[in-house]
Amino acid sequence: MPENLFDRRGIKRHFARAADSYLAAAALQKEVEARLLEQADYLESPPKRILDLGSGPGRAAGIMKKRWPKAEVIAMDIALPMLRQVPRQTRFWRPVKRVCADALQLPFRDRSFDFIFSSLCLQWVHPLPDALREIRRVLTPGGLFAFSSFGPDTLMELREAYAGIGEEPPVSPFAAIQQVGDAMQGAGFRNSVLERELFTMQYPDLRALMQELQAIGATDARPQRPRGLAGKSRWQALHAAYPKQGDGIASSWEVISAMAFRPGQDPEPREDGIVARIDASQIPRRVRS
Repeated sequence: MPENLFDRRGIKRHFARAADSYLAAAALQKEVEARLLEQADYLESPPKRILDLGSGPGRAAGIMKKRWPKAEVIAMDIALPMLRQVPRQTRFWRPVKRVCADALQLPFRDRSFDFIFSSLCLQWVHPLPDALREIRRVLTPGGLFAFSSFGPDTLMELREAYAGIGEEPPVSPFAAIQQVGDAMQGAGFRNSVLERELFTMQYPDLRALMQELQAIGATDARPQRPRGLAGKSRWQALHAAYPKQGDGIASSWEVISAMAFRPGQDPEPREDGIVARIDASQIPRRVRS
């Protein structure tokens, strides 16, 4: 993959514009977030410092502050308008701190957090191994890292519809579960547990799907993405190519979830930077509709 796979400034603009509409449209994101929060049960003791990485409007940060009111919870996001929504997700006597920064350059000291949580953020970060090394750097030894990311089967119907009309899909590429597992091992995480699920979302028509993608900021983040609006004939061709399901359409979303601990003693790196490889065929996939 190219070094500049994603346009970071473009991502920042997309999510800044989606700040006001995100929570109302993010039904799947809320479900994935709730499932990922269950991984906190693996913490042996209440965390003292928590980082919600790619927090968006801070819903998860507010939930974690309510669960651990004595903990310092920091919501971090690349889009400042998202962070302005955070106070709405918690009580004023339980404030969540806010930091606007990039996941590739975390503005925190080494070994700063006992728990790092990141739901559906890291699919927008490239190179992923660099971000994971940064996350391990600021995680305390024995600290827990739990995150979710979209996989390559996300929006497969939309990708196929564009291919059916002879056009490149304006959809960002996402890392496969084996790539995620290899990157975690290479970054120095141990006892990693990965899982993938395929969610199916229903929409009345293609326009409703496209409006949701815009509302949550999940638009094409590649620097060389197609520009401009689709003409009427092109839109009609795309609508005709998209597979129908009953009176509407369906859209697939592959979600990769992972959790791991930072070991007490970091391993000696190999020359190729890889500690182990994971066989993706051995990782089960669950399907939800």
